Amino acid sequence: MNKIPVGVSSCLLGHQVRYDGGHQYHSYIERTLGRYFLFRPFCPEAEAGMGVPRPPIQLRDSGAGIRCVGVKDHQWDVTEQLQRTAGQQAEWLAGLCGYILKKDSPSCGMERVKVYINDIPAKIGHGIFADYLQQTFPALPVEEEGRLGDPGLRENFIRRVFVLHRWRQLCAQPLTAHGLMRFHSRHKLIAMSHDQNQAKALGRMIAGLHSDNLHAVAEQYLLALMRCLKIVATRGNHVNVLQHVQGYLKRSLDSDDKQELTETIEAYRLGNLPLIVPLTLLRHHFRKQPDDFIAESWYMQPHPAELCLLNEI
Repeated sequence: MNKIPVGVSSCLLGHQVRYDGGHQYHSYIERTLGRYFLFRPFCPEAEAGMGVPRPPIQLRDSGAGIRCVGVKDHQWDVTEQLQRTAGQQAEWLAGLCGYILKKDSPSCGMERVKVYINDIPAKIGHGIFADYLQQTFPALPVEEEGRLGDPGLRENFIRRVFVLHRWRQLCAQPLTAHGLMRFHSRHKLIAMSHDQNQAKALGRMIAGLHSDNLHAVAEQYLLALMRCLKIVATRGNHVNVLQHVQGYLKRSLDSDDKQELTETIEAYRLGNLPLIVPLTLLRHHFRKQPDDFIAESWYMQPHPAELCLLNEI
């Protein structure tokens, strides 16, 4: 497969662009995700011409808004400089399918960045560039490198990247109502595993599709889908989807196979097995008793098996 374009804070790939001239190399990002993602490294502070090394900066509440200023010299205000640099990146950012940011950074931190209020830090801020990125591209999957250590958050982010990549592939061809309906059909079970109510709303959106509103519905659908997928899938929702998928085998399994499958899903529900186990068993049965809907569903294998993302959730 062609690698998926994903943005990343340059320091995470080992580029020596931090304020102290160092880096924050992250081996999992480069060595594992780099097998599937084509990384576009970017450092907003270096790109803004602030130099390497440079005085450290921080977010401060000025009383009239959050400003990005020097740690030692609060008069050195680089807020507009960083905002202007962020806005100049819109063209290449629009082609990405995901972005990995450096946590805690006053320019790149996604959330809980320290904001100094009367010299007292409060973890309530967003980095200047990260805020622009999320406000301008609300459908873009964005994550911090620190949170990739959590199996659920890691799988959630990578799953969203692959979904958006498939959406980009859909839109690379002339968009049709049939193509959009098929895309939804293939991702329906994934949406159900994240939020049942939002998945139903997506279905109603597609049901109201006709030739006159195709592009308007497609735009609304993508935002709603990515908002749904941003909710980390729960074990309970996965159990509901697994049982739903099991229903497609109702007439083709003997009693022993049914019991084994039911017990395996129950063991997953109790936390005794990872998700990959019931999924593998289901795939085994569907190889013997194929079903067109299940065969096309991305839920059964949402990303490359080599990433082993379903082995820890």
